[in-house]
Amino acid sequence: MHYSELDTPALLIDRETVRDNIVRMQRFADGNGVKLRPHTKTHKMSALAEWQVEAGARGVTVAKVGEAEVMAQAGIDDIFIANQIVGRRKIERIRALSGSVDISFGIDSIHHVEEIDSIFEGSGQKAQVSVEIEVGEKRSGVIEADDFKKLLDAIGRAQNVHFKGVFSHDGHTYKAENTVACRALYEESAHRTLGFAQLAQDMGMAPEVVSIGSTPPFMLGFDIPEGITEIRPGTYILMDAGQSNVIGTYAHCAASILTTVISKPTHERVITDVGAKGITMQTRTKGITRTEGLGLIREYEGVHIDSVFDEHAIIYDEAFNQKVEIGEKVQIIPNHICPVSNLYDTAWLISDGEVQEEIKIDARGRLQ
Repeated sequence: MHYSELDTPALLIDRETVRDNIVRMQRFADGNGVKLRPHTKTHKMSALAEWQVEAGARGVTVAKVGEAEVMAQAGIDDIFIANQIVGRRKIERIRALSGSVDISFGIDSIHHVEEIDSIFEGSGQKAQVSVEIEVGEKRSGVIEADDFKKLLDAIGRAQNVHFKGVFSHDGHTYKAENTVACRALYEESAHRTLGFAQLAQDMGMAPEVVSIGSTPPFMLGFDIPEGITEIRPGTYILMDAGQSNVIGTYAHCAASILTTVISKPTHERVITDVGAKGITMQTRTKGITRTEGLGLIREYEGVHIDSVFDEHAIIYDEAFNQKVEIGEKVQIIPNHICPVSNLYDTAWLISDGEVQEEIKIDARGRLQ
């Protein structure tokens, strides 16, 4: 059937576009001599992760243990959890996974080392950990060299913890004012990560992995410095309005939200049937990812969602109001696709307007 026959709201994925996005990033990684480990929090679908691995990805990145379990169940056997994992129950689940898949995860504290060392006692194999380096995003990660050295010393003393490498996330590049500023932030972040990798080398703990990641620098084709072994972009596979603004085109947006016009109460107000529960209220307000409103109407250039309630999207645009009728369906390109994927049970794979397949979003809600 044609996608317009689907009930709304619905998450659509264009098959040809998503395939092209996968191939393009894989070629970029291959051309730069690094491994690609895409972050699956963008789509939360093992089916799409399998496409990425089939195209040449080294493995996948996830954010949570629950996501790792879903990917492992699907047969993906090389998984990195790019997050600090705390608590006996979660670490025991990683220990269980480690018996069948190559799994590693992030740390940035001696507390993490001590807890992991205790829980992996008797497992017969060591927990594989990578140390996160804070590179300017002002989130988690080691900041000071002295703290990094103390952390490596703690790993060295641990009986059940193996130091795999270092990783960082330059998410602050999203707010760069222009591509020149984006490049500067990216290069500073990559070289800071490499600096900590060298510290580890100097301490006799050479990292196997030096991993960096965010979508904008790689979509812009920035060079990857020598010594980086792996990149972890996520959004590139589906893209969204924010990331598309970085490269000046929406042509790579594979995902959209199909929604129905349900009301036109004034000459300029239009209301559709998707709200915060189906599109989120996230905005991109600064820098190269800046967008207008809460999502763009794909079929009508310059029209955006002005606000949302739980179940309503509100648009104020007189010309748009005059062009659409109640009952008409339009597609929204969301500002940020990652949280949107987590709001739907399934996505509909579309080709030339025809529905090809219903894909289960099997890692949806796996937040623990």
